[in-house]
Amino acid sequence: MPGWQWTVLALLVAALGVQMLVADRARLAQDARWRPLLERTCAVLRCSLPAWHQPQAYTMLAREVRPLPGAAGVLQVHASFRNDARWPQQWPAIAVSLSDADGRTLGGRVLLPKDYLEPDLRQTTLAPGQSAQMTVQVREPPGGAVAFAFDFR
Repeated sequence: MPGWQWTVLALLVAALGVQMLVADRARLAQDARWRPLLERTCAVLRCSLPAWHQPQAYTMLAREVRPLPGAAGVLQVHASFRNDARWPQQWPAIAVSLSDADGRTLGGRVLLPKDYLEPDLRQTTLAPGQSAQMTVQVREPPGGAVAFAFDFR
């Protein structure tokens, strides 16, 4: 086989490799080993990557659940958290569960970014090291909730 054919074959294989990277970029972008290569590739090809999603990299800084004054049966949930991931992340869903004195779960709710963010912030990401706060009101479950737990998703 002549040398020019080997060159063409090598170029075609390289093009196929780039196409495979770009086509599967959403899945591969969630792998820390692939993300830097995909960021460089998409910078050249002007493609986009989904935001990094690593819920365990969020750190809860403060949290509080207390009755809302003047509103019977309503709790005000306040939390502040920080993104400790290496890359900007999409805003987390935050699961809040309320328990009684015996540890039985009385109720819970998953708060989506649309539940706690202003509309103009919903399409943004949280930068590495950036902190954020959320405050929402939820209905108090019957049974006297005395404990609460937060989980990032």
